Amino acid sequence: MAKRYAVLGGGGSFGIHTSKYLLDHAGTERVIAIGRNPPKPEPFTLNVGKGDKRYSYHAYHVTYELDLLLELLDREKPPVIINYAAQGEGAVSWKHSWRFFETNSMGLARLAEELMKRDWLERFIQIGTSEMYGSVDHPTTEDEPIKPTSPYAASKVAFDMHLLAVHKFLKFPMNIIRPSNAYCPGQLLHRVVPKAVICGLTGRKLPLQGGGRAEKSYIHARDLARAIHLVAEKGPLGRVYNAGPPKPISIRALVETVAKVMGMPFEQLCEVTADRLGQDSRYWLDSTAIKRDVGWEPQIGLEEGIKEMVEWGRKYLDQLKGWPTDYTLRA
Repeated sequence: MAKRYAVLGGGGSFGIHTSKYLLDHAGTERVIAIGRNPPKPEPFTLNVGKGDKRYSYHAYHVTYELDLLLELLDREKPPVIINYAAQGEGAVSWKHSWRFFETNSMGLARLAEELMKRDWLERFIQIGTSEMYGSVDHPTTEDEPIKPTSPYAASKVAFDMHLLAVHKFLKFPMNIIRPSNAYCPGQLLHRVVPKAVICGLTGRKLPLQGGGRAEKSYIHARDLARAIHLVAEKGPLGRVYNAGPPKPISIRALVETVAKVMGMPFEQLCEVTADRLGQDSRYWLDSTAIKRDVGWEPQIGLEEGIKEMVEWGRKYLDQLKGWPTDYTLRA
């Protein structure tokens, strides 16, 4: 049976790719995308949903316009709500840290409390983060001790813990997916993969923090969208799922892959800079549970995904070359 989905954080690159995946694959009746801003220019929206009557985009802030957001949801009654909405970027969360808790903990707890009163809701899927496990020396399972090492990660942990409690005692229908670092065409340029691509295309040097020693796991946002759809279709309620590749990769090796795909020497692409505050040395997920329960594992190889990123960068270079490459904190 065709379903309605609401995608909160639907103006961000991962929300956009999830909306596209649902429109393309899922026998979807409708996708209601909700973001805090009006739509970005085409290089970031990729024209997803354009001309498709099943898709609509609405600008509401989950913290400051909850009443308007709930009015929309009550009109549309989506059985599945996917939540990407968050104050992101762990590296900058040491300053104005309360803003991260305001959205990622308090704002979302208020939303969840309201959603508990809605009998049309069948499943709420929260997109968590691998950062809440902290730095690890082995692939972490979902019951690993939580060790956040930034205010951002701590704020995400708080809402995860809240969801687990309200599911257990109040039967709130939810799942949590904790993905590894995702990348995709349309991603904002402060992220390492799009930033490396645009630096390569414009002859600028990518600042490689700490020489790129830190290791992270990377998946394409389309693989993440597929994980979400599989969990929405057949994941047992209340389960937490990691979603990542089998092995992490150093940031240096990641940037070397970008240089290789672009046919340029690594040294031409970047310069080494100081490490960032609170940088974890390795994020590494054990994704056995999601494979066992819903059959998910990543399908898009890193080199294939980066080729797609380079094609996107070339296509939209005129618009992207003047776009900021630093993160801007907003409410």
